[in-house]
Amino acid sequence: MADEAQPANGTDVVDKMTVEVAEMALDAKEAAAKEVAEQPGTAEPAMPSEKEANGSATPAKPVCSAAFKEQFKAFSKFGDTKSDGKHLTLSQSDKWMKQAKVIDKKITTTDTGIHFKKLKSMKVTYEDYNKFLEDLAKTKKVELDEIKNKMANCGAPGVHNATPGKAAETVARLTDTSKYTGSHKQRFDEAGKGKGIAGRKDMVDKSGYVSGYGHKNTYDKTH
Repeated sequence: MADEAQPANGTDVVDKMTVEVAEMALDAKEAAAKEVAEQPGTAEPAMPSEKEANGSATPAKPVCSAAFKEQFKAFSKFGDTKSDGKHLTLSQSDKWMKQAKVIDKKITTTDTGIHFKKLKSMKVTYEDYNKFLEDLAKTKKVELDEIKNKMANCGAPGVHNATPGKAAETVARLTDTSKYTGSHKQRFDEAGKGKGIAGRKDMVDKSGYVSGYGHKNTYDKTH
C-alpha cells in the first residue's frame, strides 16, 4: 500500500511565508526607487570633486579674449604714437600690469623682466605675449585666467581708479583762506576774496588820510 502524502511541516510553511514577505518588500522598494528616478528634477546631486572637497579655490571665470586683445592693442600704442598695435614692449607690458594690479608683492617687475627676455625680442606679438603670461603664471603659481581677467578689465591706458572725494577734499583745503596765516593771510579780505596786488605789496594810500587812521570814510558829509 502506497504511503500517503505527509502533510507539510509547520516550520516549512512559516519559512515560505517569510520568503514571500521579503520578496514583496524588495519589489516595493525597487518600484519606489524607479518611480523617483523617472521624475524630472530628482536626480541625485553630483558628488563634489576632490578639489572642492578639499576646499580649493573656485576656478577663475573664463577670459573675454576680444577684450583682452583690445587691451593689448591699446597698451601697445601707449606712449608710442607710431605703433601699429601689433607689438608690445616690456615697458608697456609693465605699465599695463601695474594698472591692472597684477604686479604686486607676488609678481614683481623683476619677474616680468626675466620671463619677457626669454622671448628674445624687444617687442612681442600677441601670440608670444600669451606665451609670456602662461610661463609667468606657471612659475609664480597664479591662475592665468585671473591675470588676464584683471588685464582685460583695468580700463584704458593711463586710467587709474583714484579714491573718490580725495581730489575734492584737497582742493577745498587749499582754497580755505581761513587756514592761511602770516603774510598769506593778508592777501584775502574778510569774505575770503583775493585782494590782488594790494595783498602782495604795500600800496601808498593817496586818499589824504594819515597812515593808521582808523575812522576813514566815517565823516558825515551833511555837516
